[in-house]
Parts: sequence; structure tokens; C-alpha cells
Amino acid sequence: MFNLMKTAILMAAITALFMAIGALIGGQTGMMVALVVALGMNFYSYWFSDKLVLKMYNAQEVDESSAPQFYRTVRELAQRAQLPMPKVYLIEEDAPNAFATGRNPEHAAVAATTGILRVLSEAELRGVMAHELAHVRHRDILISTVSATMAGAISMLANFAMFFGGRNGEGRSTNPIVGLLVMFLAPIAAGLIQMAISRAREFEADRGGAEISGDPRALASALQKIHQYADGAIPLQAAERHPETAQMMIMNPLSAGGLRGLFSTHPSTEERVQRLLAMAPGAA
Repeated sequence: MFNLMKTAILMAAITALFMAIGALIGGQTGMMVALVVALGMNFYSYWFSDKLVLKMYNAQEVDESSAPQFYRTVRELAQRAQLPMPKVYLIEEDAPNAFATGRNPEHAAVAATTGILRVLSEAELRGVMAHELAHVRHRDILISTVSATMAGAISMLANFAMFFGGRNGEGRSTNPIVGLLVMFLAPIAAGLIQMAISRAREFEADRGGAEISGDPRALASALQKIHQYADGAIPLQAAERHPETAQMMIMNPLSAGGLRGLFSTHPSTEERVQRLLAMAPGAA
């Protein structure tokens, strides 16, 4: 229920941001057009944002015949977590990463890159997928997917400000600097909304993933390995094209250059590893 409330608040905040941008671009008419667009985006995001994100990553659904070990791992973990079996997807990317999406546990999907299957051991992969299933169990996946979709839409809308400039309530042109400010500030505002949502839930998903897999050390080891690749060694091309989706990943996949470096949507890997190791049997 709490996450549904957070999702509703997020949708309302982004609708208000849409309307503000619309007002700056086209006055009262622009604000009303933006309201209609925002309501349509809210509806689409709730029902179809998971499909959109999976399409962005060109994720391909797999089953027990096409990816037997990976599929069986997810099925066994879903049973341990007492969750319905999610749809399982693979993404042809060398960078190791994974995410979960969907509007609720009954309509969930988990996706992993082919790179993560090559890099991690079986125990480490179990830890990662348990982390993603913890997101499903905590019902984080709806707000995560909706925020990614809406942030992308806001960034696209803000870009119109550069071409059309701002207009006041009487339809007269305003200072073009306003349009430039909107172009830069709107994506930052969307990123701040995502950042406020993401950090605490990653710690909770780590804890839940360790409980589901029964092996916090393996998840800690997986995070350390993924961090080495995510730290600029191998870019995740789909995430670079759609940076608004970075907060869905188990590890921030974006390069640190430019404005993208401001949107660190995950806690530090070191702190996550320390917390997981403290959960391990025999930890001091």
C-alpha cells in the first residue's frame, strides 16, 4: 500500500512538472496540453511501462528450453520467496547487470544481461536474481518502472523548450533563457525524484536478496564484480541511450561524465557490501 501511495505521489509530482513546462512553452494552452499528455502518460506508464523498458533493452523472453539453468535459478528463488513465477528475459549486452519490472508480483519480469551470466558464478547469480525478486516482493517495481518512463518523457518535453522558447499567459514570447533553463532543470528535477526513491530501497533489496538466496557473501561478491565492470570498463549501451532507466539496475551502469554523473541512484558499493557481510553467518 505504501509503495502504491508513493507511486501516486510520483505521478502527481511529474504531472505538475509537465504542466509547468507546458505553461512556460505555450502559456495556458500549453499547460492544458501538457496536462492531457501527462494523464495519458500516467495511464500508459501504469499498464505498459514494463513492456516499454524491456523493448528499450531489446530484451528477449526465455524459458526452460532456451536458458535452462538461468530459468531454473529464477524459478527456485521465486518459490523460496513465495512469489509467482515472473517472466524471464535476457539482454544481449556484455556489461553485467540486471533489473526487475512490472506493476505487481503477478505481472512481474526479471531481466539480466548475457554478460552477467558469463561473469558471475552460479552462487553469485543466485544472489543477484534474489535481489531482483526482493524488489518484486517489496513492490518496488511499479514505482521504479513508472519513474523511468515518466522521466524520459519529461526530458523529451523539456527539449521542446529549446526550439519553441517560453510564452506568457497572453501568448507573448518570454525570455528564451527561460526555455534553456527548463531544458536543463526539468531532467534534473526528474532525476532528483528518482534519486530520492532509489537509495533506501537498494539496501532493502540487498537484505531481502540475501535472505531469499541464503547467501549474503555471494551477493556481496557479485556486487563487487559488477562494480568493476560498471565503473567504465564495459558500457551498458542501452542504459547510455536511456539514462532514465539506470535506477532500475542492480548497479548504476552509467558513465560518470557530464550531467549523468549527478544522478547516482544507488548507494556506494562499498557500503552495500559491508552491510551484506555483516549479515553473513559468523560475522562479528
